[in-house]
Amino acid sequence: MRRTKTTLAVKIQRNVMKGLKESEKDVFEGNIDQMVSTGSTLLDLAISGGVVREGGLPGGILVEIFGPSGVGKTVLLCEIAGDVQRRGGSVYFHDPEARLNKQFATMFDLDTSSMQYETPDTIPEVFNSIRKWEPGSDSSLNVIVADSLAALSTNLEMSNDSGDKMGMRRAKEFSEELRKTARILTKKNYLLVASNQVRVNADAGQWGQKYISPGGEALGFYSSVRLRISLKEKIKKVVKIAGKDVKKIIGVTSQVIVHKNSVDAPYREADVSIIFDYGIDDIRENLKFIKKYKGGAWYTLNGENLSNSLDKAIRIVEHKGLEKELKEEVIELWQEIEKKFESGRKKRRRE
Repeated sequence: MRRTKTTLAVKIQRNVMKGLKESEKDVFEGNIDQMVSTGSTLLDLAISGGVVREGGLPGGILVEIFGPSGVGKTVLLCEIAGDVQRRGGSVYFHDPEARLNKQFATMFDLDTSSMQYETPDTIPEVFNSIRKWEPGSDSSLNVIVADSLAALSTNLEMSNDSGDKMGMRRAKEFSEELRKTARILTKKNYLLVASNQVRVNADAGQWGQKYISPGGEALGFYSSVRLRISLKEKIKKVVKIAGKDVKKIIGVTSQVIVHKNSVDAPYREADVSIIFDYGIDDIRENLKFIKKYKGGAWYTLNGENLSNSLDKAIRIVEHKGLEKELKEEVIELWQEIEKKFESGRKKRRRE
């Protein structure tokens, strides 16, 4: 059977239909490798676990990751870019803040020497380059990263000493450039992933959204997936030195809310643990997820006790190479939980 490049809409339609034929399953499964991982099993599932078994991000869309500083936006971008490279795709990294650390990038298997890297000044610079980009790989899925959109200036701000005092030009330029670029992403199957900051919304009122991402309304409109990331807790480690307990913060756990989702259901949540010298600790959150929903005092895998200490359980999984088995159990458990929320309603009759 000849396999052809399948659009996201066709993939979703095939996966949600009940009782697929074997030939249809074959076509669908043949495109699973085109889903890009965020580095977190639970976040991948939160984004598209209802339409693709392992979840992840498809090509041809714009993804905005927004939140305060220090919560892991750049980490997620590097994880996504590294995954695309491992799959044979090309990476085009826009770094307006000019602060990507090459040594930091290696934690995510991101080879900075083989990717295209630029430090643009303005919004048009980024989007013009996207429309002109010709990836060097033969892969059908390539990624464009922008870290961050809030750091981009406008032509008016760069060329005028008085700048853009009212700040209105930024929103207009984002709107203009996204209109011209959205169709290019879909036609060429580019995945555009951009980070953004948050600002206090002074006009929110009692019930409005307290924090918004800068750049106007166009980003929210054209994004297929918007991930709101915030700090949940700090990860501390305690060691004995000269008989005394010494504490150190070694990472953070961030909460990610799928604020908008045109791929699957919105408003799912996932915790993502980030260790400063390691990156996303998927094992940590997967073990915690199983313990939370299966109960008990021990961290387990396939019904067998590993340890009642999270750190020890993590080491056991790593030492025995059980990462895949752990991920598989998390996916099965996540799917089992999701089924409990199915409405069971029949298709509405429309006359």
